[in-house]
Amino acid sequence: MGFVIVLHEGLSNMAWMFFLAIGVWGLVRAIRGLSVDGSYLGAAAIGQGLFVLQSLIGVVLWVNGRLSALARPEVHVLYGAFVVVFLPFIYFTALRGDDSNRGQWVLAFSNLFLFGVALRLINTGILG
Repeated sequence: MGFVIVLHEGLSNMAWMFFLAIGVWGLVRAIRGLSVDGSYLGAAAIGQGLFVLQSLIGVVLWVNGRLSALARPEVHVLYGAFVVVFLPFIYFTALRGDDSNRGQWVLAFSNLFLFGVALRLINTGILG
């Protein structure tokens, strides 16, 4: 089970770094007046997949009783569920397929928001 914990922690570090990178990339694209393209949406989808994979590993830890070692396990689960649904919610409700420059701004700030949430998610997982 130690490997699963290390994998979960490694994916969490990867997630915040990845969302910082695509958030900054999105801001640069938006400032330059570019619209959303397949490369940017693909990167956002990879980030979403990263969150889903991390959540699945978190469920394995939860089922095995490893979440009880966390200082605030209920908040950790809440943030974990939020990051899985946030980006698809933004894409399908706020953007509705808008690939203009406005859409690029929305996705850039959404990804930067997920960067902050990923950092906060790490802080809820600190052992008490």
